[in-house]
Amino acid sequence: MAVYTDISEVELGALLKEYDVGELLSYKGIAEGTENSNYLLHTSKAAFILTLYEQRVERSDLPFFLGLMEHLAQHGVNCPLPVRRNDRAVVSEIAGRPAALITFLEGMWLRKPAPQHCREVGRAMAGMHLAARGFEPTRANALTVGDWRPLWEKAKPRANEVEEGLEAEVEADLADLAQGWPADLPTGVIHADLFPDNVFFLGDRVSGIIDFYFACNDLLAYDIATCLNAWCFEKDGSYNLTKGTALLEGYQSVRPLEGAEIEALPLLARGSALRFMLTRLYDWLTVSNGALVNKRDPMEYVRRLRFHRQISSASEYGIGLK
Repeated sequence: MAVYTDISEVELGALLKEYDVGELLSYKGIAEGTENSNYLLHTSKAAFILTLYEQRVERSDLPFFLGLMEHLAQHGVNCPLPVRRNDRAVVSEIAGRPAALITFLEGMWLRKPAPQHCREVGRAMAGMHLAARGFEPTRANALTVGDWRPLWEKAKPRANEVEEGLEAEVEADLADLAQGWPADLPTGVIHADLFPDNVFFLGDRVSGIIDFYFACNDLLAYDIATCLNAWCFEKDGSYNLTKGTALLEGYQSVRPLEGAEIEALPLLARGSALRFMLTRLYDWLTVSNGALVNKRDPMEYVRRLRFHRQISSASEYGIGLK
């Protein structure tokens, strides 16, 4: 979450008249995040989050994202629920941006998750995958294996400025992944961005999953691979086997993985690391300081890529092949 577009009390008051949420008492921007502008609102009825969708979110995708959140909330997943306007619409507009009002979830995201938190994340992700089965709308993953090459071509000419030899490394990864990417694994709706700042906890229990604005239809095991990258590496770049084992056990306690999914984990984890490295690399090289993107060091995911290249079996992530 973040704030890139300022709104006035007058604008906000006018917007809230379109909802049955009571009178505005206070509001403030939420500073964290990379993609959209977010405000915490307190009204005479409850607390809400107002999200303004910035340049990277297509307005045409909003019905999928917001509809998915409604579906998941109705099927037992703790996630924000979009608030419908008086005319039953879920998308509004303020300050020239499409916007949505969503319910507020109690909890906090963890800067230093422990193995028990990783186990809970695995369970929550599996529950989300199962709950999304009945969601009929579909959205293709806009950042999957076929989309990495065009993104790479935009950053490739300057890649060696980040580290000498990076261009050759990425070229080899792209070729391997394009040739070996699996097409016959179980698919469904995935979160695609289930990083620690998108999972709220109360104590050791998950209190909610947020930020579904990369959600799409893709390989379910790819979501797991992304979580291994996001939750199970330490700041020094080492993989925490205890955390990985806990995450995978938590997931399988709700949705057991097929043998083919387990076997594909090293390749999927490598692909997920490449995907996040490429978006970070592109921003690092092309986005000016102070622009509407919070730039993050791509080398963090270069190091993950190098780790995954050395993996010969999924058991090295903490899971046994059946």
